[in-house]
Amino acid sequence: MRNSISFGIIFFPKLSKAKNGKAPIYARITLNGNRTEMSLQRRVSIHLWDERKSRLKGKSPESFQVNNSLDRIYNKIYESFRELQAENKLLNVTSIKERYLGTDDSFKKLSELLDYHTENMETILKYGTMKNYYTTERYLYKFLKKQFKAEDIYLHQVNYKFITDFEHFLRIYKPNRKRKAPTNNGIMKHLERLKKLFNLALKLEWVEKDPFAKYSLKFKSSERAYLTEEELKCIEDHLFDKAILQQVRDVFIFSCYTGLSWVDVKNLKEDHIVIGIDGRKWIFTAREKTAKPVKIPILPTAMEIIGKYNIHAACTGYLLPVLSNQKTNVYLKDIAALVKLKKKLTFHVARHTFATTVTLSKGIPIETVSKLLGHSKLSTTQIYARVLENKISKDVEKLY
Repeated sequence: MRNSISFGIIFFPKLSKAKNGKAPIYARITLNGNRTEMSLQRRVSIHLWDERKSRLKGKSPESFQVNNSLDRIYNKIYESFRELQAENKLLNVTSIKERYLGTDDSFKKLSELLDYHTENMETILKYGTMKNYYTTERYLYKFLKKQFKAEDIYLHQVNYKFITDFEHFLRIYKPNRKRKAPTNNGIMKHLERLKKLFNLALKLEWVEKDPFAKYSLKFKSSERAYLTEEELKCIEDHLFDKAILQQVRDVFIFSCYTGLSWVDVKNLKEDHIVIGIDGRKWIFTAREKTAKPVKIPILPTAMEIIGKYNIHAACTGYLLPVLSNQKTNVYLKDIAALVKLKKKLTFHVARHTFATTVTLSKGIPIETVSKLLGHSKLSTTQIYARVLENKISKDVEKLY
């Protein structure tokens, strides 16, 4: 037995709000005995209203304009009813009204998706990750202002063209301040974050199709900078005049022999040092970025550096005196200049150095190195292995 649906739309002037012979006109939507009303934001002459036809009488300009408008509204409300039926969505007077007004999920805006992501992920994702999403968000709003002369856009308007136009916008973008324009991989990261946002929209059923379905992210593989044994020893042995440079050098070298990132070194405390299964001292911690646990044997050089800062550890509770990432990288630039290193020296170079020079080049299996680095996937560690293969190839060329 089929369920019958009783659906109706009528228009009427609300006489209780009449003024100077005119009253606001309302639409009433009825579905299976339930009803809702909404103002059409228009007033009509009461004496012209035909209650039987729910239209204005006569052929005056007012009657012509109002009746045409009511016909369009009727068709749009009925279309909303049919759309919800076809989509197997919740069907009631409220959902029909929301679809007509453009306030249901089918009319969610990009700003709503960004706000939802921020509210729900701020306590889940790490600060650094959220900071990257905020940067992508700023670029999106700048793009909307330039491309659409608008502050916002409906999610269903985001399509393949929107994505490629956003990519082009990022490629030609010129920052006002002394800040570098996004690189190719930086641009792809912004698009990758936008893709993740739309995956969330799909799960929330705010969009019906993935705008990234036919779009491919085009990352360019780049060599990971690392120090050779000679370069590492050069920095280790150099005597710096400034104490702050010695301090930054020590923290950097510590990372070269442990593979820990800047934030993981910064967070190290005395209780992270434990006696391992071999009777030696190990670092037991978890990566700030992924929360993945890592267990690292403390090599002699790293142990010496810890010993240099015993007083600091006793006073602060933290093993090493780590400056901000930005300040550290500024001083590393000075260190590179003083030791006449031609490579760009950043703190992340230390992690790469641990992976290549300190471990892989000494014959440590890649599976072990992956564990020491706290990588979730072996393929991430294989990037360093490829770098090492390039070095071996260049070294072998000397034999020909």
